[in-house]
Amino acid sequence: MPEILDDHQGSQSLLSTAAIYGGELTPADDVKTNLFDKYELGKLLGCGSFGKVYHARDLRTGQSVAIKVVSKQKILKVGLSTHVKREICIMRRLRHPNIVRLHEILATKKKIYFVLEFAKGGELFAKLAKGRFSEDLSRRYFQQLISAVGYCHTRGVYHRDLKPENLLLDENWDLKVTDFGLSAVTDQIRPDGLLHTLCGTPAYVAPEILAKKGYDGAKVDIWSCGIILFVFNAGYLPFNDTNLMTMYRKIYKGEFRCPKWTSPELKMLLTRLLDTNPVTRITIEEIKNDPWFQKGYQDVKPDPGHEFEFKSGSVPGSHYLNAFDIISYSSAFNFSSLLKGNGGFIDKERFVSVESPEKIIRKIEEVAEEEGMTVVQRSGATVKVEGQNGNFVLMVVVNRLTEKLVIVEIEKRENEGEIWKKKFKPQISGFVYQGERNVSGS
Repeated sequence: MPEILDDHQGSQSLLSTAAIYGGELTPADDVKTNLFDKYELGKLLGCGSFGKVYHARDLRTGQSVAIKVVSKQKILKVGLSTHVKREICIMRRLRHPNIVRLHEILATKKKIYFVLEFAKGGELFAKLAKGRFSEDLSRRYFQQLISAVGYCHTRGVYHRDLKPENLLLDENWDLKVTDFGLSAVTDQIRPDGLLHTLCGTPAYVAPEILAKKGYDGAKVDIWSCGIILFVFNAGYLPFNDTNLMTMYRKIYKGEFRCPKWTSPELKMLLTRLLDTNPVTRITIEEIKNDPWFQKGYQDVKPDPGHEFEFKSGSVPGSHYLNAFDIISYSSAFNFSSLLKGNGGFIDKERFVSVESPEKIIRKIEEVAEEEGMTVVQRSGATVKVEGQNGNFVLMVVVNRLTEKLVIVEIEKRENEGEIWKKKFKPQISGFVYQGERNVSGS
């Protein structure tokens, strides 16, 4: 059990929240207790706006897992399909001892089941609510947090909502980062090299996000890590006020005061973490070389395994699709109607092919050259073509379904459908697999 010091010294309390783990409720009537003869659902651990989380047992190994149950209809109704896809894509990239693992995804016609690593120790926030941590324990958890966050950054993932409520503990009381719902990836960075989406939790948000001029995803994560370290040590937030605008002004000015028990070395590190200037704010590598951080630190190695127990399509064209990818292509979970306004693409088409991803992409590029168009993006089995003074945009993504079959996905603007049909589609129409019905029914 972590060492907790019950000493708030008249400080302001943390934002209250219910612990996600520790519930005693049984599964609801609309959720089966036996899933695909693979998992047996147990008690309800927590509820959210879009789903419920249950403890479950893997019937093959006896291992405990957490299963998040989400309604497809609810996702579609509120327009979160792209959001869910991105979170899944991010989580299957990540294999680190201090990040909650996504084992696999299952689905029925109405529900999606996310099978996650079970963090037996519950929310770190629940432990903090009982009192601040000792400096040694603060250091241990901060080391694990930085190890996980640094790993995410090397994989092109920026969490953007780091806070104690999104940190869990396993049976060994080791930290686990979770909830990548607001995460961004390098693909979302604009030409200016910055992210622009306003997101995060008010008390943990970096000042440059408040400035609304764009921000470096890595630097805002480091700021949030600084807030978390302060809370570990102090037991309360460095910037807090009942008036939100007043709190934002404090954040923007960087006005905070460390409690009297803070060591000089920790105070110096906090000052560098909570530097309001992102350019001079400390980096991950500098954090790892900091004398206070270095004490007893042993960097952990990420798990060497592949991103999924199924081969995934995280690198288009080079792997097999996982269960969620295949399900998302079905008519019961088609996202095409939700693409309006998403990067200008409002029309989508898919087909199954027997040709290699490389040959399909090469043919698209050949047609683009013949038509005087430009390939503006080429990454693996993804290609983006523009032409007609920017009025034509076509995106083609190829993912391998089996050893012999691929799924080709085309995105385009609706008014450009004729160009696709007359110029591009005829050149690859011979690639279409005629036994598609057998594939979808397998």
